[in-house]
Amino acid sequence: MLVRLTKLSCPAYQWFHALKIKKCLPLCAPRCSSTSAVPQITTHYTIHPREKDKRWEGVNMERFAEEADVVIVGAGPAGLSAAIRLKQLAAEQEKDIRVCLVEKAAQIGAHTLSGACLDPAAFKELFPDWKEKGAPLNTPVTEDRFAILTEKHRIPVPILPGLPMNNHGNYIVRLGHLVSWMGEQAEALGVEVYPGYAAAEVLYHEDGSVKGIATNDVGIQKDGAPKTTFERGLELHAKVTIFAEGCHGHLAKQLYKKFDLRASCDAQTYGIGLKELWVIDEKKWKPGRVDHTVGWPLDRHTYGGSFLYHLNEGEPLVAVGFVVGLDYQNPYLSPFREFQRWKHHPSIRPTLEGGKRIAYGARALNEGGLQSIPKLTFPGGLLIGCSPGFMNVPKIKGTHTAMKSGSLAAEAIFKQLTSENLQSKTAGLHVTEYEDNLKQSWVWKELHAVRNIRPSCHGILGVYGGMIYTGIFYWILRGMEPWTLKHKGSDSEQLKPAKDCTPIEYPKPDGQISFDLLSSVALSGTNHEHDQPAHLTLKDDSIPVNRNLSIYDGPEQRFCPAGPEPPNSQQAKKNPSRAAPSARRAEPTRAAHLAPRRCPRQRRLAGSWNWRACLLGMGGTSSLQALESRTQVPRAREGLKLYRTSTL
Repeated sequence: MLVRLTKLSCPAYQWFHALKIKKCLPLCAPRCSSTSAVPQITTHYTIHPREKDKRWEGVNMERFAEEADVVIVGAGPAGLSAAIRLKQLAAEQEKDIRVCLVEKAAQIGAHTLSGACLDPAAFKELFPDWKEKGAPLNTPVTEDRFAILTEKHRIPVPILPGLPMNNHGNYIVRLGHLVSWMGEQAEALGVEVYPGYAAAEVLYHEDGSVKGIATNDVGIQKDGAPKTTFERGLELHAKVTIFAEGCHGHLAKQLYKKFDLRASCDAQTYGIGLKELWVIDEKKWKPGRVDHTVGWPLDRHTYGGSFLYHLNEGEPLVAVGFVVGLDYQNPYLSPFREFQRWKHHPSIRPTLEGGKRIAYGARALNEGGLQSIPKLTFPGGLLIGCSPGFMNVPKIKGTHTAMKSGSLAAEAIFKQLTSENLQSKTAGLHVTEYEDNLKQSWVWKELHAVRNIRPSCHGILGVYGGMIYTGIFYWILRGMEPWTLKHKGSDSEQLKPAKDCTPIEYPKPDGQISFDLLSSVALSGTNHEHDQPAHLTLKDDSIPVNRNLSIYDGPEQRFCPAGPEPPNSQQAKKNPSRAAPSARRAEPTRAAHLAPRRCPRQRRLAGSWNWRACLLGMGGTSSLQALESRTQVPRAREGLKLYRTSTL
């Protein structure tokens, strides 16, 4: 039986109206509650199995499946680089390799934030003729500035040649446009690109090796019951599956546990990046200018900083953003409000005055560096890009390293797939050569050189101690010091109880330079079917009230970039269901998935929160997608030819 993949997609619906609801969402019967005191919040089948739910009795659970040589999860810079490089090699050596790429966003580039300063090294390696092909690298860096901010003043810091912040030769890009362009190149080479299909499950062979992935089911009510339109997801099987999900991917988390990939590395540490796109007065527009700052409004023990990039895209656009490390100590800190407050600094406000904010978004960042990179290969698959975390933290760049990792993975996979003497101990190929090649590449050398800069900020001088360390040991020794500093531990371990911290009073937004959270989320284009199980799940529904709220005053309501409905402590104690929306209101981004990194007692609870992809074809728009992805990459022309399987 042949089924067109495109016929199984579902339309996305606006859900922003849900954020305006002030009362709690309907709760299911307490039969599945984690405690007698707290009603059920989580309804996802990964927490409440369907085989134990009578509402699923008799439901057809057949799935269709398809075979490919390589399946790639995630169409970001890393995943697309891997797909493109595989097809380039196949064309050069006249080999036929089938490559399928699935992407949760409705169109390629839709989940990619605007305004990035790109080191073009890996891009030029992949596309030597990028200028002739018309790649959207329109804004070379012409001016590079760095400063320390106090509340009222700006202290310039010289950017010496060789320092990580030096952007000579880089480009300011609208990364969503670049990713969309790369998607077009992938399709032209014969990659089967399937936007709107979120990978929801890792599939395994009987020998334990990875078999492929399954996409999300559709037609499920928010209480977990099947709709009349229920359809099973699709299985994609491959000899090798490449996971390029991005930071803190939910499938990668499962792989870490199954194959013990993090046994020999430090805990990963994370940051949250918030970003806005502005149209400013043309007289203030300086195309090619790059501004970075540290300092105010953050204290020296809170890692973070800002950027302001002037793009040359035919109109006076600037991308302005703020990054906060999630190892901060005060549970009252709100990254979003720190960002809004920062825009009022005397050196920042004049650029934005008279302008118009046109988009808002947020994303998660891996900040652990070399010490936190896990084992990258396992039978049947491997990790690339921001999934394992190749970001050069002091350089604030990870696109170039992500792309290079994708290219290196493709080369190792192609060599193994086309080997005449191919022998494998498992059904899924174990491509160990990829990790070996990566460690011999400029990616590893670059990350090794800056490995101690981020952990050096944990000393008594905080961020300023890290700057001193950079000046001495990086600029002079280029990272050749014979020691490697360790991170302090997981982010959640750094958070102090609310009783030990001072609440932070943030100024009221003025609606011109600074804004409230709901109007910001409205500009994010966030869009998914509301009547579906919440994709931010809890293993124990009592934790938000009994621990997070009672001890830490509910930090979820502040670190989430889309702001769950803040539970009032007194009301929550009287009625715990008041805290339920904190698991439902989150913007469907990987940033919401960082809840486990900030929520206290995470390690003791073995992961109380988990992010799951939205329903198939409803990936949600997590970023500046209306502006970033105006050109949709067409779906593969022939669609998938599927055969039937039966699994639960």
